[in-house]
Amino acid sequence: MEPESEAGACTSVGSSKADARVHSLHSRGQSKESCLSIHLVANPLRSVFHARSRCAGPRRVRVSMSKPIALVGMLAVACAAGCNRQVQHSPDVWAVVNGKEIRKDEVEKYYRTRINPEGQAPSQEEALSLKLNVLDELINNEILIERAKKLNLEASDGEVEDKFTELKSPFTEDEFRRQLKERGVSVDDLKRDLRRQLSIQKLLNREVVAKISITDQDVADFYNANKAQFNVAEPQFRIAQIVVTPRKEPQIRNRKNDDATNEAEAQRKVKMLMDRLNSGADFAQLAMDYSEDINSAATGGDMGYVPESALNQSDPALKKAVLGLKPGQVSQPIQLKEGYRILKLITRESPGLRGLAEPQVQQTIRDTLRNRKEQLLRAAYLAIARDEARSTNYLAQQVIETAGKLPDGASADTAVKPVGQQ
Repeated sequence: MEPESEAGACTSVGSSKADARVHSLHSRGQSKESCLSIHLVANPLRSVFHARSRCAGPRRVRVSMSKPIALVGMLAVACAAGCNRQVQHSPDVWAVVNGKEIRKDEVEKYYRTRINPEGQAPSQEEALSLKLNVLDELINNEILIERAKKLNLEASDGEVEDKFTELKSPFTEDEFRRQLKERGVSVDDLKRDLRRQLSIQKLLNREVVAKISITDQDVADFYNANKAQFNVAEPQFRIAQIVVTPRKEPQIRNRKNDDATNEAEAQRKVKMLMDRLNSGADFAQLAMDYSEDINSAATGGDMGYVPESALNQSDPALKKAVLGLKPGQVSQPIQLKEGYRILKLITRESPGLRGLAEPQVQQTIRDTLRNRKEQLLRAAYLAIARDEARSTNYLAQQVIETAGKLPDGASADTAVKPVGQQ
């Protein structure tokens, strides 16, 4: 990566899930050369013009042909002076990517979405490390966005509006506004982020995903090399759940940010959920909207496959409920010490070796191979894109220069306060 320089200066050129577990079927510095030397290598004739117009400035210089060494020296000195000039950015600029600034406020905004303001405040080192990670992601996104624009793959207004409507649909207008306010995000901020996400996805779909091909032979080879993983040793139960607790949770990950804080609220919430389920509401959608379990709410309550041995070690009430369900059925609310659970049995697997001819086996293998290849190609594509970009991470430079001390304005203390108290 090279530092950003003024115009005319010398520069270089310009989530599927992680690897799927197959056994989920049954378990869970810029170059030291001067501008002149670089141009001479690329195009000897063009280099003279650039050396005079960009490095020597507008002044006319009469040079005797008997003194060619003097001419070279003058041009080299003038060009070196131009190449070493650097654009001075304000202190709140934490990175520059192909001339575009990424400012402290943008990093802080995304940083606030990744911490729990009600939890223990991160140490200064932890806060700064997370901000460096956020900044690195923003640098990557900016590089990919520019590529998407060059390939005419930027998301259209219609695509952004469709995605915005999809995100907004589970909420009432008041709920949606409250969600944005709690996250310190405006509607315009959200739409801008959606445009960037959709544009990057379109770029990666064309440049990465479209290049992935999984053949029947690939599937067969994987199955034969990993046949033991498809042997189910004991009965398995694929279960989904909705969790409601009678206390305020430190973190809530459901789409409505809904949380019962006492026993009365918990009982009302459980009754509302059962009424909606009995009326035909989708279990997964209700789990995403209302479940208070941070680990399964985002996946519609799906806990994957639970082996019978694990079920035997769980609360007897849970085991009894699961064993009494048929695939597709939903249990009555189960009251436990920590709160209430509503369970759904998605499917039940019997012991034995799963054959390659089974559609679920084939699909699982294809998903696994596709995810692996996609992760590899994404990483390679991003590495190439970063090599071809011009970016400078000023925050990282400050961290190194201060031996890990926090630069001014990067303190964790100001970043963990709730929105509105900054």
